[in-house]
Amino acid sequence: MNDAGKYSVLVADDDAILRMMLKSILDDSGEYKVIGQAMNGEDAVVKYASLKPHLTLLDINMPKMDGLQALVEIRTINPTAKVMMVSSDSTIDKVKDAIQKGASGFVVKPLTAGSVLQKIKACINKK
Repeated sequence: MNDAGKYSVLVADDDAILRMMLKSILDDSGEYKVIGQAMNGEDAVVKYASLKPHLTLLDINMPKMDGLQALVEIRTINPTAKVMMVSSDSTIDKVKDAIQKGASGFVVKPLTAGSVLQKIKACINKK
């Protein structure tokens, strides 16, 4: 946690409205602080490296580099990175692929504040 007692979060999604929604849910919770946003996988990897957040939320389907590729890059930078996938593409194959590549959790769109916060808490508490 940071000095304010909040977990830092990087949100990566090509949908600006979804990024704003996640930022609002997280910042309003009092437990999390969004310290960066990315609109594609490449940007997410660069921002992860410089910001070193406690948790990264990654959409799977993004331009330039998809979330699964970004997940692999982030886990190369930090093998213990907490990365949670956020996607409407929740097929068994996608979920398995994300978990095998090191995802700490998975949230399915459309999102609700309660489900997001519950999944994030479980992700952060996972060893």
